[in-house]
Amino acid sequence: MVTLAGLPRAMQIGIYGLAGVVAGMALLLARVSNATSYLSDDPLTCINCHVMTDAYASWQRGSHRQAAVCVDCHVPHGNLVAKYAFKGRDGLRHSYVFTRGTQPQVLELSAGAGPVVQSNCVRCHDHQIMMVLASLLQGAPAALGLRPGQGGRGQDGLATQGRDALATRCWDCHQNIHGEVRSLSASPAELRPGLPAAGLDWMKPGE
Repeated sequence: MVTLAGLPRAMQIGIYGLAGVVAGMALLLARVSNATSYLSDDPLTCINCHVMTDAYASWQRGSHRQAAVCVDCHVPHGNLVAKYAFKGRDGLRHSYVFTRGTQPQVLELSAGAGPVVQSNCVRCHDHQIMMVLASLLQGAPAALGLRPGQGGRGQDGLATQGRDALATRCWDCHQNIHGEVRSLSASPAELRPGLPAAGLDWMKPGE
């Protein structure tokens, strides 16, 4: 089948030529888009797409820069399969939306991304959440819809019951996660990072 035996010579050449063109275009696209960078956790990868430069600039100047990078918040961490499956699915969706130019002026998390970010907030700030919930449960459990003593055993039980009762997203209150960014043009131009190098060397000015 690989040799295309039985087909006329001209057709074989045409098929091989077409396959070569397709393979060449795929390799060129992978190079120009920095496709291999998406396998890393480097925050600069996110600004391969210029739409994300404001989000990157706000993270770079925010408190989270000291403790987390983009993937720490925006992808699941249960296992590598789940992590890269989510990156691939979300990345394809982003590519489709940004290529068509249909992204909203104010970016928001998708329905699938919201629970991932929420679980990562809890994962990193679990000790703070348990302290708050423990004080609430001890002081006024009825306010959370719980009966006295319903918190479960130990702090794990408090956290589990309390999280269910306080069913809200962290960023509903903590709206400054990314700093004062509300739209794609919210950051001053001087705060926006330059786009990472892309394309072939001979395409760059002066080379």
